[in-house]
Amino acid sequence: MITQKLEKYVKKLFLTSGYNIDKVTVNVSNRLDLCDYQCNDIFKLSKIYHQAPQVIGSNLLSNVDEELKKVFSKIEFVLPGFINLTLSDEFINENLEVINNENLGLKKEIKEKFIIDYGGPNVAKPLHVGHMRTAIVGESIKRIIKFMGHEVIADIHLGDYGLQIGQVIYGLEEENISINDINIDTLNRIYPKISNLCKEDEKLKTCCALITKKLQDNDSKYQKYWKKILEVSVSDMKKLYDYLDVHFDLWNGESDAYPYLKQVEEILQKKSLCQESQGALIVDVKKDTDTKEIPPLLYKKSNGAYLYASTDLATIFDRVNKYHPDHILYVVDNRQELHFEQVFRAADLADIYPYNNLEFLGYGTVNGTDNKPYKTRDGNAPSLQELFEETKKIFISKKTSNEHMAQEDIDKIVNAILKFADLQNSREKDYVFDLNKFSDVIGKTGPYILYTYVRINKILKNLNIDVIKSSNKIYNDIDRKLRLKILEVPEVINNAYKARKPVFIADYIYNLCVLANSFYQTNHVSTASIDKQQNWGYVLQLLNRVIKQLLNLLVIDIPSKM
Repeated sequence: MITQKLEKYVKKLFLTSGYNIDKVTVNVSNRLDLCDYQCNDIFKLSKIYHQAPQVIGSNLLSNVDEELKKVFSKIEFVLPGFINLTLSDEFINENLEVINNENLGLKKEIKEKFIIDYGGPNVAKPLHVGHMRTAIVGESIKRIIKFMGHEVIADIHLGDYGLQIGQVIYGLEEENISINDINIDTLNRIYPKISNLCKEDEKLKTCCALITKKLQDNDSKYQKYWKKILEVSVSDMKKLYDYLDVHFDLWNGESDAYPYLKQVEEILQKKSLCQESQGALIVDVKKDTDTKEIPPLLYKKSNGAYLYASTDLATIFDRVNKYHPDHILYVVDNRQELHFEQVFRAADLADIYPYNNLEFLGYGTVNGTDNKPYKTRDGNAPSLQELFEETKKIFISKKTSNEHMAQEDIDKIVNAILKFADLQNSREKDYVFDLNKFSDVIGKTGPYILYTYVRINKILKNLNIDVIKSSNKIYNDIDRKLRLKILEVPEVINNAYKARKPVFIADYIYNLCVLANSFYQTNHVSTASIDKQQNWGYVLQLLNRVIKQLLNLLVIDIPSKM
């Protein structure tokens, strides 16, 4: 990565000048009109060596050797204590060739095994715009981790054994709907209806809870209902996830954890972690260092029923024994943070799996124009299928020629609109879903990124030159800025991987495309000399390779035309 290389050169300069520091830090300049990169470590050296920054700066500049002059066209000391670094054209072009390899200049990490838990929809409920977020964020994180060289197992972890099943079964029986007549429209109608009635009628809620408990106790009649509900619901989910190009290796759910609940309970008992409280079993997970109250994990209710905490703990037990992962990641709603903190602590205390290898990757809510989260049970959220259709209509309405595009291209653009709208927001933040804004070809949108790629691709196809192998010249300021931006890509991907945040890639690719648009507006590649076409063709080929790879990490495919 470019900053690591630059840090080694600056460290050498420090040592040659008689200064030493454990870690040298070089960052992209926030004043690109003055320099490309900047180092602020002179302030640290000043404290260590009791010398004024001006003295240190003067010493450094007097020790710039020929090797450093090949890397930097200019090294400046600027008060009160900054080192401004401007890269040489030769160094920029040499490092573009490093980027132009299979892995975009990134070294593969030592391979580890990750399990990512994302998706998590509840069976028998329609998927809506809110469900889209965990799918897109989770899929993008999965692809980023794979790109870094790791093995990843994706598990949707369905909510398939909770109260909503009891509510739906109650509704089916109440309307005398036979098992064979259950379809997705029936489920989508009955769940919101019974869920809302349960809010007003405590007896009805208790009745639905009793049906759920009987199901969990393997009641044969309710098991038949459950299997049909699961079949219908999962079939519909798979169509929607396939449209989003989101894929899971495992389609497990809460029900798959039930065979391990007793075993996990025995482990908790043997470790003396279980306590009885009013007939229920709890696990005390608080720590002396806690700054806020962490309630006990409720493992089993007084009536013998198990809860989400129980099945999540049993799921960790199952995953560890079957797959032996090095890391387990959970891409889930921020509002579940306390729940998973309890589960992670319990897993660690029971020696089921170490706390430090469990990661909670919380995401914010997708809100309507009223700035409130969409909720299936209220029936106010558009279904994913409705959302896809509405997005198509809005995109087609933007331009008459869009009506004549191939359906496959329209579907790719719909995906880009929805996914970039989400991933340009840091995952832990809430955001307001504004479909009209996200569909524009101008601004920070998916269509803008796609348009940039397609336009550059057209320029490249029209170039009448041989195979472009490398570049050795930089012709103007915008040309230089674009090349410098491309050099940042390995660090951007690495930062997205470490933070588990696709937003780093989304921000970068947008800024890269802004520079790309400025480049081809400034430089008329098709009418340039052969020498310029060779050099610019190489840069544009590399640029589109970078854009295509980054879009893939953001789960976005490129249409044939825009």
